[in-house]
Amino acid sequence: MRRVAVTGIGVVSPLGHSTAELFDNAQHGRSAIRLIASAFGDRRIESLAATVEFNAAEHFEPMSLRMMDRVSQFAALAARRALLDSQRGALVESEQERAGVFLGTGMGASQTLDDSYQSLYGKMSARVNPLTIIQGMHNAPAAWIAIEHHITGPTCTYSTACSSASVAIGEAWQKIACGQIDFAIAGGAEAPLSLGSLLAWSAMRAVANIDPSDPATSCKPFSRNRSGLVLGEGAALMVLEPYEWALARGAPIYGEVLGCGMTTDVSHIARPGIEAQAAALRAALKSAQLDMSEIDAVNAHGTGTQANDAVESAAIRQVFGPRAMRIPISATKAIHGHLLGAGGALECVLALLSMRHRVVLPTMHLLIPDPECDLDYVPNAARHNVEVRTTLSNSFAFGGSNAVLALRAGH
Repeated sequence: MRRVAVTGIGVVSPLGHSTAELFDNAQHGRSAIRLIASAFGDRRIESLAATVEFNAAEHFEPMSLRMMDRVSQFAALAARRALLDSQRGALVESEQERAGVFLGTGMGASQTLDDSYQSLYGKMSARVNPLTIIQGMHNAPAAWIAIEHHITGPTCTYSTACSSASVAIGEAWQKIACGQIDFAIAGGAEAPLSLGSLLAWSAMRAVANIDPSDPATSCKPFSRNRSGLVLGEGAALMVLEPYEWALARGAPIYGEVLGCGMTTDVSHIARPGIEAQAAALRAALKSAQLDMSEIDAVNAHGTGTQANDAVESAAIRQVFGPRAMRIPISATKAIHGHLLGAGGALECVLALLSMRHRVVLPTMHLLIPDPECDLDYVPNAARHNVEVRTTLSNSFAFGGSNAVLALRAGH
């Protein structure tokens, strides 16, 4: 098995468009969550969301934009940034066929679907945009990346709800580690802030109540007064390659992907289960050949819902026993929102940056302790000058799809 290094990172996120901006906002707990207004015909609603400031026309030609949903725009731009950051330059032909794209998305082209429905049902149009299929297919974001960079190896799309990006990264890690490919662009993209999506999530009663004192603080993971998640949008892509190759070319090494644990909770389509989450944590440790005593931090899934946060806390306690009380746990969805299928990638990036900068990121808006959530969630303020060599990054999804990435700090 080959070691797998992360040599490039590209982000398009509510907390910023560069790793420096992203990490600065994360460590200082600056929330990107705000109230937005959405329209569908004559209907307008106000919702909480974490949005991306983004002008697509600055990055893409008009002809391409006609065929790209917002989710594809996010993915393609993040991939460009990751490749530039990796200092690789253009891939030569022999590298192109040994390279792959591995991308997760939970909802795909949400805005394209809303626009089509508005045309068909709202305006009673006899036809929809003829590019709807090209814009709306789930594999479009990965395909745009492959086409732009002439990657002729496997181009794979994973849609396992909120674990999609972590599954994609885990699959890319495995293929490089086993020698099936030599290079990967891996991560996730999501653009779920269409009116239909916002209404559907709200109808499930999974969305946080608006905090009347400050809407930016509405998502409160692990706090007793938590009331739900807040949707976010964006993309995070990473360049993965064999560790020895990265060293040989003097590439920046953010860290290593050591392994990935994946399990399925078959008890309920939407309710998380302790045993399956604990099994995913153990599977990640096993695949990374790590003992639980070697884990220095955990990046929590931490959605801010009552059920998820209590179950995740119990799963961590089950795996780590008494040591669970001494492991710092960060839940950054409190400030960048839940990017659904892209969430695992953005949080993996934050975990790598956290180790690189020796900063444990805070779980913001945690003011009221919950007896069911009694671990060290690093409440409200980052911890600096902390040696963190290994981190587990959790993604637990509807459908019971669980994925945990094991990460090690770079040099």
